[in-house]
Amino acid sequence: MIRAGFLAIATLFFASSASAESLTAKQARAFVTGKLFSYSCFDGTTGVGRINNDGSAAGTIRILGKDPTRYVRLPVNTLYENGEQICASLKGLPFTPCFVLTKTSAHSFRGAVSGMGFMYCDFVRGGRPAPSKRSSAAN
Repeated sequence: MIRAGFLAIATLFFASSASAESLTAKQARAFVTGKLFSYSCFDGTTGVGRINNDGSAAGTIRILGKDPTRYVRLPVNTLYENGEQICASLKGLPFTPCFVLTKTSAHSFRGAVSGMGFMYCDFVRGGRPAPSKRSSAAN
């Protein structure tokens, strides 16, 4: 029974790995820009958002899956191409995070902080649009 479970998990892992495709910055921009994605992260954080062509983003976030859901907006040029990576300029962070983006299906991808693969979010196209009221903003 345990062996069968292990084989099933291994098969799913290798099948999903075989279909995974690393995205260059230009491919990521084409795949993501202007589309609504819901996301869930390694730490329980969830939300829905949209990244715009100008590097701004807007959507909802629920940190650690516990806090209240908040509306956030990131200003123009927050997300930008840096060579073959997408990076973010975020106030309050002591470093500039860049991301490894892996397409996991025709409608989904995983974004992980470069060099820290355990820090990731899974994104799936679709979800509820962000509410129009702005209860909180991130700069």
